Amino acid sequence: MQDVASLVAQAREGRPRAVARLISLVEGASPQLREVMAALAPLTGGAYVVGLTGSPGVGKSTSTSALVTAYRKQGKRVGVLAVDPSSPFSGGALLGDRVRMSEHASDPGVYIRSMATRGHLGGLAWAAPQAIRVLDAAGCDVVLVETVGVGQSEVEIASQADTSMVLLAPGMGDGIQAAKAGILEIGDVYVVNKADRDGADATARELNHMLGLGEAREPGDWRPPIVKTVAARGEGVDEVVEALEKHRAWMEERGVLAERRLARAEREVETIAVTALRERIGDLHGDRRLGALAERIVAGELDPYRAADELVAGLTQG
Repeated sequence: MQDVASLVAQAREGRPRAVARLISLVEGASPQLREVMAALAPLTGGAYVVGLTGSPGVGKSTSTSALVTAYRKQGKRVGVLAVDPSSPFSGGALLGDRVRMSEHASDPGVYIRSMATRGHLGGLAWAAPQAIRVLDAAGCDVVLVETVGVGQSEVEIASQADTSMVLLAPGMGDGIQAAKAGILEIGDVYVVNKADRDGADATARELNHMLGLGEAREPGDWRPPIVKTVAARGEGVDEVVEALEKHRAWMEERGVLAERRLARAEREVETIAVTALRERIGDLHGDRRLGALAERIVAGELDPYRAADELVAGLTQG
């Protein structure tokens, strides 16, 4: 058993091993997870969470690394969650984005963690919300969450980040057309990376046109900016940081940031509750209560919805 209080204290001091152990407790759904979350709760709320999403090949890892460099120049502590797809055989992460961010490995002001999705859809690992909480409590000023490149289904980051940044690149075929049904609806800041390639201006124009076809905006509403970058050379990255900070300021001024964080907490509680209920239902296989309800359904005495209501009532009361 880990000494949770000691781990939290060490994490607050910026010790990477303590942060790693706390996130491992989260990923492993440790019996100490409740104790960990209780200890972290009063220490959270200070980190600005930025989600990076986009189709495979747009340069998410390179852009993340460039953003780390920019924020470190400002003296900010940065946490990175790089969510990788999972091996269907071992369940482990395949890509290991930390390899692409190795230049920050020796920086004590940067913590980088790769997490596997483990089959979870939507581009995030199921443990990502709690891992974000760990980095927040550990004193990170900014937490960058780089999601799996899964195209249209990669929209879950919008529910976990304060600001969602969508990356595109020229020469990706009909990338914008393919993305518009999903990730083009969630972005607060759009980045056309690899802008030194032919077609970058056309991609930006098409993107601007498609955003203009979206929902009508009232005066004062946020208009997502489009920034062109060459992340591999650090070009345009300062402009991206400026756009992110403008969005943060706009959210704080209008109360949107507080609303997003409240909604995020609600979803987190709901997910934990549903998971716990599902586990209890799973434990019922072979249980007489479930069998009795099934018999009544087969006999035509009860419909499945009424049966489900009775089962849930029994679980919540018992």
